[in-house]
Amino acid sequence: MTDTARTARAGVPERPTLDGLEESWARRWQEEGTYAFDRSKQRSDVFSIDTPPPTVSGELHMGHVFSYTHTDTTARYQRMRGKAVFYPMGWDDNGLPTERRAQNVYGVRCDPALAYDPVWRPPAAPVDDAARRNPTPISRRNFIELCERLTVTDEQAFEALWRRLGLSVDWSLTYTTIGRIARTTSQRAFVRNLRRGEAYQSEAPTLWDVGFATAVAQAELEDRERPGAYHRLRFNASDGREVLIDTTRPELLPACVALVCHPDDKRYTDLVGGTVRSPLFDVEVPVYAHPLADPAKGTGVAMVCTFGDLTDVTWWRELGLDTRVVVGRDGRLLREPPHGVPAQPYAALAGQTVNGARREIVGMLADAGDLIGEPRPITHPVKFYERGDRPLEIVSTRQWYLRNGGRDEALRATLLARGEQLHWVPAHMKHRYDNWVGGLNGDWLVSRQRFFGVPVPVWYRLDDTGEPDWSHPLTPDESALPVDPSSDPAPGYDESQRGQPGGFVGDPDVLDTWATSSVTPQIVGGWETDPDLFARVFPMDLRPQGQEIIRTWLFDSVIRSHFEHGVLPWRDTVLSGWILDPDHKKMAKSKGNVVTPLALLEQHGSDAVRYWAASGKPGMDLAFDPAQIKVGRRLATKLLNASKFALGLGAADALRALATTPLDRAMLAELATVVTAASTAFDSYDHTAALQVTEAFFWRFCDDYIELVKERAYGTGPAADSARAALASALSVQLRLFAPVLPYVTEEVWSWWRYGSVHQAPWPTTYEVARTIEGSGEPALLRLAGDALSQVRRAKSERKLSMKAEVPLAEALGPAALLEQLTLVADDLRAAGRIAKLDLLPDRTPQLVIACAF
Repeated sequence: MTDTARTARAGVPERPTLDGLEESWARRWQEEGTYAFDRSKQRSDVFSIDTPPPTVSGELHMGHVFSYTHTDTTARYQRMRGKAVFYPMGWDDNGLPTERRAQNVYGVRCDPALAYDPVWRPPAAPVDDAARRNPTPISRRNFIELCERLTVTDEQAFEALWRRLGLSVDWSLTYTTIGRIARTTSQRAFVRNLRRGEAYQSEAPTLWDVGFATAVAQAELEDRERPGAYHRLRFNASDGREVLIDTTRPELLPACVALVCHPDDKRYTDLVGGTVRSPLFDVEVPVYAHPLADPAKGTGVAMVCTFGDLTDVTWWRELGLDTRVVVGRDGRLLREPPHGVPAQPYAALAGQTVNGARREIVGMLADAGDLIGEPRPITHPVKFYERGDRPLEIVSTRQWYLRNGGRDEALRATLLARGEQLHWVPAHMKHRYDNWVGGLNGDWLVSRQRFFGVPVPVWYRLDDTGEPDWSHPLTPDESALPVDPSSDPAPGYDESQRGQPGGFVGDPDVLDTWATSSVTPQIVGGWETDPDLFARVFPMDLRPQGQEIIRTWLFDSVIRSHFEHGVLPWRDTVLSGWILDPDHKKMAKSKGNVVTPLALLEQHGSDAVRYWAASGKPGMDLAFDPAQIKVGRRLATKLLNASKFALGLGAADALRALATTPLDRAMLAELATVVTAASTAFDSYDHTAALQVTEAFFWRFCDDYIELVKERAYGTGPAADSARAALASALSVQLRLFAPVLPYVTEEVWSWWRYGSVHQAPWPTTYEVARTIEGSGEPALLRLAGDALSQVRRAKSERKLSMKAEVPLAEALGPAALLEQLTLVADDLRAAGRIAKLDLLPDRTPQLVIACAF
């Protein structure tokens, strides 16, 4: 294929350079369709990749470069192995990050009550902080259009950077998670989940982010250490006994529905089954025993409020407790007290923020004598939405859920079994999947109270009083997808019936971004729209991704594929490690230690940056090290210069000739072992090991073999022909071994003397190398010759002589068998070392010693 492709040979330039390679080759790859997916291949000849769609509401950083380079080395290797590589790129552009970015850039907020304004235009330039603090309200449709406009700009910048990095993506397969295909696929999957009973709606306690005003799923939580205080409150039992409890949230006292203690805690056995009365509000509260109560925490008895934390939810559900909600969706205490709570003491708390209510009630408790002692400061973990900046509250809301095994042991066991079927790289990452699935305590909450996302595709009938029938949602026919229930009428209705008694109302929510990202194989693979393509790429071969989203993207994708197809969505998953700063701390935007790649790519070149990235193994952390990037630049430069030298000797015309001399055969024999090692490493997704073995040989090839053979290669006759044949074969093989990591410099050198693209050339094999060797070769002979030459160089260096200085006499001492081997390369050693006379003195030393006389 490489000799028949249309790309012509360029010839060796007079002054090779790395500068400008990215621009010229990226353009040619695109023009010539170098990485286009060949959909004529059967599934067995396809390697398909479920590429992570990066979030475009921000900047790419070195962590992206790190992990996406790893995937690209695999794609390039598989392509050279003869596979048709299905390698798409997506942009994750829906959801909260994009909304927040639009709000911050343009100083707007979405108000669904406003009508669409077709002439409204956003500010021409990003706004200042004052405008962000006082955002302009715009309609939902205006807001969505603004988000779409912003993401297009971001996506163009991201694509330009990915192209510069040299990702061998088929850009014709690009998709967005808010695009029509993604919306159709996501809604189709949800509708089918609903019809099969895997999706359901429920009014239940919900983790709520006050700042974003939306529900949050368990997978999106993170604990952050925050200062707090224990307050000791006095409850009173009917017999006059005081019952003391410690709480960090005294403002939830009006939401108290029970006290709980551990069943084995003898201090409170007599209280279990009875009641106590709450301070300030004098509400009767039952006392229960429950194993989750910790006798060693606080006083050993806990106040259950609806709802302070997830443990409260567990107690509320398992003990069948009453519900007294006091915190609203805006993060303030409700204006009216819950049922059974007197209005008079509650009035001082109504409408206050959580912190304000806490200060108020602490003062009230102190005045009443029900606050025992002073609050005791502590630092404790508090639940946050991973993108939020305010502690989560738990409020009662109606939401959509997908079953995930959190409340179904049989499904949990099935999903754990799916994890066993998946090939994990590295293997220890599977424990994170097992721990996550085993620790689930509820189903997957998939609805969000936001605007820029895939709409939940359901409507509700309104009865004669205008109340919605939640239990019988209306769903669209799949042929009508995608739909937006906020603007499209329900099936069988017209728009005039929206919101009218006897009419309909659309679900206002959107799906969680992971509900769409979890069907990326289906989105890009043409599920239900291109059955031929889907049969060729699904289930996919590889899911590369970050370890931190095993609990979300990976697990959720397994769920969706299990429900819809009854199989895993891919065969293998490769997990990335973290990028660390020079102090070995994880890089994160919140820490301010993130490094963006563009300047590094411009300064050092893409191959150099890719070399640094490929130095990190899957699942292993890698420190950002500019020095390592410089090493990559040096390697790429050496590849240019060594290739020019070899081709200048006439190697290009000796490509298929035989290597006949011992040294040439030895070098190629060792190269064959490198091909085996690199191939084995790439087959195991160990690009780092493949690079290391290839690079180690390359430097030995340059520093030893070329130096040993160049005098002979300048000459004529069979020995010179052998040298040129070995150089040609070695150069061809090494260019292909380096190609997955260093795509630009290898393509450049390949174009000097070969036809077509190195990235479409076949991966080298041991058979290919062996057929250029006359007879056989012994790799140890190259190392022996290199060791001898190194000793001669060292002797010159110690005497501060030029490497071109003559050595009148050199004596080789060592075991007889070793010196007998040395005689096979003696002519090359004398020429490379400028040795006038070489004497062999057997059995004088236990190892090789070259003594030089000057």
